[in-house]
Amino acid sequence: MSTRRQEKAGWTLGWLGAFLWVPIVSVVFLFQAKWLRGAGGAGVFAIAAASIVGAAPWRHPSTPYWKLMLFPYACFTLSVIWAVWAFGGFTALDLNWWNFLWMLPMFLPLGILSRRKWTDAEVVPDGSGDARGMGR
Repeated sequence: MSTRRQEKAGWTLGWLGAFLWVPIVSVVFLFQAKWLRGAGGAGVFAIAAASIVGAAPWRHPSTPYWKLMLFPYACFTLSVIWAVWAFGGFTALDLNWWNFLWMLPMFLPLGILSRRKWTDAEVVPDGSGDARGMGR
């Protein structure tokens, strides 16, 4: 059986890339001596990294992807809340709730992947194709 390294790298690096802005902004806050904001960002990134590794599909192969993605999505929501707080809140940023509509397309994978699982792509023992009967 293959190790599926590319898929593992895609999950891990893709999610880490989505959170890369958090430690960068956090370091900026630390250089500005805004310790609480900087430490908060570092904490949010640590929680996100733990959720990415902890909810990895190869660790829970029979769990649907949409359930596994809830943890990183929750961390992303937490990071947005942290950023709004760290930059002074809604009024300081001149934000309203309509500004968050751009985030809706981000949730498309929850519907597209729906019930798919890590085990769905594994090759059956006779080598005729994957678990869904599709050949290579």
